[in-house]
Amino acid sequence: MNDINQISKWNKDLSRAIAALGTEDFFPLLVAAIDGQVRIDYPQVWLYHRDLPPRVLYHQIPPHALEQQIDQYLDGPYREDPFYQTSMNQPRARIYRLSRVTLGKLKDSSYYRDYYGDTGTCDEIVYLSKLQAGNVINLSMMRLPENGSFGDDEYETLYLLAEPISELIKSHSEHQDFAATNLIQPGIDHQIDLAFRTFGASMLSPREKDVLELMLRGYGTDISAERLQIAVETVRRHRKSIYRKLDVSSQTDLFSLFLNSMSCLGEAGGQDPLSIYMAPR
Repeated sequence: MNDINQISKWNKDLSRAIAALGTEDFFPLLVAAIDGQVRIDYPQVWLYHRDLPPRVLYHQIPPHALEQQIDQYLDGPYREDPFYQTSMNQPRARIYRLSRVTLGKLKDSSYYRDYYGDTGTCDEIVYLSKLQAGNVINLSMMRLPENGSFGDDEYETLYLLAEPISELIKSHSEHQDFAATNLIQPGIDHQIDLAFRTFGASMLSPREKDVLELMLRGYGTDISAERLQIAVETVRRHRKSIYRKLDVSSQTDLFSLFLNSMSCLGEAGGQDPLSIYMAPR
């Protein structure tokens, strides 16, 4: 990426992707920025977690290749995928090339015989971004035989772009909409934390919501007053108002309502799950 025109193009394309962080346009624009530097085929973005099957977050795979690339991969071969195994084994690098991960022995593996040999691709490189709670996002870039394997100069270009791309993917994953849609299921701790921050927001004032969150996290009246820098009597007044607005008469009832509304957390998409739970059916 020594040509000044290529550098200029990269800066413009990457700026568009940065502007789209947290939106559905981020991955398409990021892939377009990469493709503007090095030709890539069948780009795919996968979310990996040790305890759950992978989830494809974005792809540009033509209809005729979808079954092989996505459906059959999820049927089980993903467990033998060298990139999946690398992702689940404390990866240190931000970019990996298939031939190097497999030490040039890909065609000798059952993964190749049972799956990869039928994908119609001849080479693959991934960008890897480590998230919290054991999640990893891989941006996979393949090459079709007619376009040939990645050359050393192409790999060098992709290598130079690895750090900003990996960090951008991580930043994108930290936006609330992305987290609510994609990162809820892998960890119950994340679900509870998201629920603490959103439960009751559609029915309470901002200050009542602050008091409620501290109640749910187990803080008493005195500590809540200290953390919010308000009078103890003000906290008590907010608590009474919370009980009235949520139609509960005790903290036990409040916790029961909170736990029941957790079933609507995914549908709420980062908003108040209580608004879904209490909506007319």
